[in-house]
Amino acid sequence: MLVLSQNNFDTIRTHGELTYPNECCGILLGHVAGGHHLVSEVVRCSNTRGQSARTRFKIAPKELIEVQREGRERGLSIVGFYHSHPDAPPHFSRTDLEEAYWLGCSYVIASVLKGCAADVRSYLLAGKEEDRNFDEEGIRILPNDRGGNGKVH
Repeated sequence: MLVLSQNNFDTIRTHGELTYPNECCGILLGHVAGGHHLVSEVVRCSNTRGQSARTRFKIAPKELIEVQREGRERGLSIVGFYHSHPDAPPHFSRTDLEEAYWLGCSYVIASVLKGCAADVRSYLLAGKEEDRNFDEEGIRILPNDRGGNGKVH
């Protein structure tokens, strides 16, 4: 299960609205406890896909490494990633699965319909490298004073 504050949940949705009609993307920092991904911070990233950013996303490796290093310095780990699906449902695509490599991480997809955030779903990347798959997982939203600090980069 993915557990995050209302502020962090809203940050993901707002990021999708701000980048519409392109896909947004970002990283979820936090901890894993009892099989739950506890999100402390949502880190907005740049979508480096260029002209295909409308239907694809890519986080630059340099940016990913920097976020991972900064998180580690604060005792946080990468527990997941997020991106938006402009004018499409929050279901993973074949490309989403093919480009997902962080086994055991949450992959959040936020639907943005005509510029307005809609449904949000989360999927756990499970299996082994050669036969990985997405399993839908629940999302629990906590009040802002309990689910992280709502910090955004």
